[in-house]
Amino acid sequence: MINQTLTQLRQLKLNGMATALAMQTEQPGNYDNLSFEERIGLLTDSEQHEREQRKQQRLLKSAKLKIHAHARDIDYAQPRGLKQAMMASLLQCDWINKHQNLLLTGPCGSGKTYLACALAHTVCTKGYSAKYYRISRLMLELAQGKADGTYSKALQQLARLDMLILDDWGLEPLNSAQRNDLMEIMDDRNGSSSTVIISQLPTDQWYQSIGDNTLADAILDRLMHNAHRINLKGESMRKLQSELTHRDHLG
Repeated sequence: MINQTLTQLRQLKLNGMATALAMQTEQPGNYDNLSFEERIGLLTDSEQHEREQRKQQRLLKSAKLKIHAHARDIDYAQPRGLKQAMMASLLQCDWINKHQNLLLTGPCGSGKTYLACALAHTVCTKGYSAKYYRISRLMLELAQGKADGTYSKALQQLARLDMLILDDWGLEPLNSAQRNDLMEIMDDRNGSSSTVIISQLPTDQWYQSIGDNTLADAILDRLMHNAHRINLKGESMRKLQSELTHRDHLG
């Protein structure tokens, strides 16, 4: 009967419950003193935990993060203007609930992308959706969407993301169509989701990088009016890590 029940649970995709029931069957001495209600409670807890784990893995896979980053590995020792209290606050994800944005600026190698990916990892573990894009790659996908008829669907998918990361902001000039695409994205997401911008350029140069004053005003107003800001400074973290590794090898 137990084997039949386990088979039925798995057919119903209640794998967490099936795993917990098998454990109760294999280790009866650990559960003999529990009531029926308590044992059922353990089964449902196991099912819920497994579903949450599967959801987290699905969200992390869909996020396509550039770096496998984790909040516990963020380096606060280097003097680069990163405040631990601010990161601790952002890692609580209240800003995601409030649909606020984050602007990450600083020189190449200062750790902007790592911080964004660490935040996105935490966001996904809390059940929110996230996705990472280099902005040039996103513009290319949208251009292809216009050609094959999937443009509207792509915009809808972007609008539904709880957290959208756009890396290399301002690195390449935008053409007219790309500026309009950005406007569509920001307008859809304004007040309903969170956007993270990563740029080597300071924010006061973003108007010029967009290339059209009217659209720049509209795009940046939607980004900046409720945004948290982190401006990193100092030497390249990649360079420092390389030097440390080299010293370790020298021993």
